[in-house]
Amino acid sequence: MMLKDIAHARSGDKGNSVNVGVFANTEAIYPYLLEQMTADKLKAFFDDLVLGEVVRYEMPNIHALNFVCREALDGGGSSSMRVDNLGKCYGSNILRFPIEIPKELVSNVSK
Repeated sequence: MMLKDIAHARSGDKGNSVNVGVFANTEAIYPYLLEQMTADKLKAFFDDLVLGEVVRYEMPNIHALNFVCREALDGGGSSSMRVDNLGKCYGSNILRFPIEIPKELVSNVSK
């Protein structure tokens, strides 16, 4: 399934870096985010958009992960030649991240 079915996200930018927060809809989902949403997998998911390091921060008290992606905006908002040169698009795009969870948890997920 896609991440959008079990979590929500927020993102923003500062200079040439993007911050993406992913929040599990339920506490039971969080371990699957921890296991499957690694910094390396997130960098691969964004393919050639993130050229620098990706760092993952865990926030277990709110069942969330925060990713900081360096060199992710082609120089930043004012110097980028990209059509969508802001970090907010990363929050929408991460919701397409593929994730596997047990079927019994899917029926319990509140949308």
